[in-house]
Amino acid sequence: MSDTVVLQGRKHSVLVDLVPGALARDALLVVAAACLVGVLAQVSVHLSFTPVPITGQTLGVLLAGAALGSRRGAAAMAFYAVAGVAGIPWFAGHAHGYVGASFGYVVGFVLCAGLCGYLAERGADRSIAKSIPAMVAGELVIYLCGVTWLALSLHLGIARALALGLVPFVVGDALKAALAAVVLPGAWKVVGGDRGARLR
Repeated sequence: MSDTVVLQGRKHSVLVDLVPGALARDALLVVAAACLVGVLAQVSVHLSFTPVPITGQTLGVLLAGAALGSRRGAAAMAFYAVAGVAGIPWFAGHAHGYVGASFGYVVGFVLCAGLCGYLAERGADRSIAKSIPAMVAGELVIYLCGVTWLALSLHLGIARALALGLVPFVVGDALKAALAAVVLPGAWKVVGGDRGARLR
């Protein structure tokens, strides 16, 4: 039975379900998505007033979650987090290990990818109008985890934690969400939007 036939019988599909193969494909995609986030993490600007750097990671997390689906997306980000703690230097600035006050954002990546994947499985990646709320929801999850962790780690009040862990990043992350919201529907059009719709 071909992958296309199997997919036509599934209720939900995401972009990478169009790639043939199953277990080997999924393992490769999980590792590749983690590597993508690791590469984008090196697009990094450290600010003097906060331990949280500006990076390209969020874009990779949004794309990976929506393209891979909830389970594979979350698995990719969990692999990214665990491998980084274990010693792979692919956190921001080639860091590895436990990165202290900013590690909550890495935890948030796992939940963000799971949420964006869940929404994509329900068609949120098929149009810009649906993709934007999904990407924003994913980023809010990252902020919830990241700012909370930052506040607890540094014993900050809510206002100070938001000033250090949210406010400096809102504009950049809004642009990343918008870019992801354009790229995903565009990718569906490239592979054939009608075919993608039939696979759901």
